[in-house]
Amino acid sequence: MWQSYLNGLLVAFGLIMAIGTQNAFVLAQSLRREHHLQVALLCVVCDALLVAAGVFGLATVLAHNPTLLAVARWGGALFLLWYGSKALRRACSSQSLEQAGNAGLRSRKAVLLSALAVTLLNPHVYLDTVLLIGSVGAQQGVPGAYVAGATSASLLWFFGLALAAAWLAPWLARPNTWRLVDLMVAVMMFAVAAQLVFA
Repeated sequence: MWQSYLNGLLVAFGLIMAIGTQNAFVLAQSLRREHHLQVALLCVVCDALLVAAGVFGLATVLAHNPTLLAVARWGGALFLLWYGSKALRRACSSQSLEQAGNAGLRSRKAVLLSALAVTLLNPHVYLDTVLLIGSVGAQQGVPGAYVAGATSASLLWFFGLALAAAWLAPWLARPNTWRLVDLMVAVMMFAVAAQLVFA
């Protein structure tokens, strides 16, 4: 049981730590302190459900259904281009993090819907959580323990990222630093969208 748990923890950590759209979104929300803990929780729940689905059979279904992957691919690319454009527009403005925050926080519903879109409209999430992590988990002696290990990795990573970024926000509130963060988010979104379009 513990071996399966540890395998889930290590495999998931290896994949989630790579900077991706989900991580960039959590980082940006945390620096704004805009419902960042709810965003982190939503990412953990989504990862847990997708890993469990992959371990218990969805990995096989997706691997044999290119139509589903194509729909996710094009929808994801469009969303990422739109979100990246918003981040690029912010990067070109002269606002600091504090000024941006004073302009008014978005509602929790709007932020969580954006987090859901970044998570579920990104085919890389399905490739990582359902196909890769899920396929390995399906071969474990105790698949449930593997899912728990992967969920633990997600929990540690997203809450660690959210809390660390929120703590650093006062030091990163200068306009140039915030522009750099928004530029990084935009580049990440555009890069993943390009991979989806030209893959």
